[in-house]
Amino acid sequence: MKNTALTHIHEQLGAKMVPFAGYNMPVQYEGINIEHETVRNGVGVFDVSHMGEFLIEGEKALELIQKVTSNDASKLAIGDAQYSCLPNKTGGIVDDLIVYRVKEFTYLLVVNASNIEKDWSWIAENNTMNAEMKNISEGYSLLAIQGPKAVEAMQTLTSEDLSAIKFYTFKVGDFAGIENVIISATGYTGSGGFEIYCKNSEVEQVWNKVFEAGKSFGIKPIGLAARDTLRLEMGYCLYGNDINDTTSPLEAGLGWITKFTKDFTNSEALKQQKETGVTKKLVAFELTEKGIPRQHYTIVDAEGATIGEVTSGTMSPSLKKGIGLGYVKTAFSKRDTEIFIQVRKKAIPAKIVRLPFYKG
Repeated sequence: MKNTALTHIHEQLGAKMVPFAGYNMPVQYEGINIEHETVRNGVGVFDVSHMGEFLIEGEKALELIQKVTSNDASKLAIGDAQYSCLPNKTGGIVDDLIVYRVKEFTYLLVVNASNIEKDWSWIAENNTMNAEMKNISEGYSLLAIQGPKAVEAMQTLTSEDLSAIKFYTFKVGDFAGIENVIISATGYTGSGGFEIYCKNSEVEQVWNKVFEAGKSFGIKPIGLAARDTLRLEMGYCLYGNDINDTTSPLEAGLGWITKFTKDFTNSEALKQQKETGVTKKLVAFELTEKGIPRQHYTIVDAEGATIGEVTSGTMSPSLKKGIGLGYVKTAFSKRDTEIFIQVRKKAIPAKIVRLPFYKG
């Protein structure tokens, strides 16, 4: 089991630690609901240093990224970030990721922790143009400082104007006394804030200064459990749950990051799928009676016939009701359609809703 550079701090804070993607990670400190509310209303900090980081550099960098990702990275100016995915050759997804354009010929790819080796091999296999690739995952840490008070709480730590860093853009600047830190207005919570990339040797100083600066704002450390409830309230896909090697970006509602203005891996087949239409779709649903939907629960119609499966589900801390994502046959994917979630022997009614669940 690998540790992050901050594992000892999480243990000192009394975090409940669990194995996650090969790492020893904090799942919760005080409790999911308290941590969830802290991020929705104030500011909280996640250690997500288990995530993977690849540098793709040189004059052929963009060519490689355009080939392996579904979104159009040619649209990125220096300082822009872009959500994208790596399609495979059989209609599914190798991983979802964020692409950062750091310099003219330097891109940073941030990938899911559980897929680091798989993604690296996939990109390397497709690197027929010999772009320069560096896997820097082991040397870098990532803190997500999330919540509506993040800008105000963190402004004293940097000479950059945090309020000027727009969503899905970033600055490379000073932060918490460290130079050349990536300050990115991205996150997985839907409540605003930043993601901070720095070296492992620097992250403890950053963590301590972040908590000093945020003290009067009620800052708290947040675990992976609340990260999951926060992202689910926004309807953000989680790799391994809502998207995987067998789900297409179009089935997953990721048509907006699938740009057919360029050629990329399996783009012809996906274009064909767009034209003919998909047979199943990822939908968002809310239970209309008491219950908690969980991954792999069966989704049925009024007659009890199977029409799909839950991919993510929870009791929403903000909405106080059961919410989830799941794939259903396309005929059942329209908003307000009634479906039923099989919870043990009971079929609990639910309705298809529009994302996000949490409207802020």
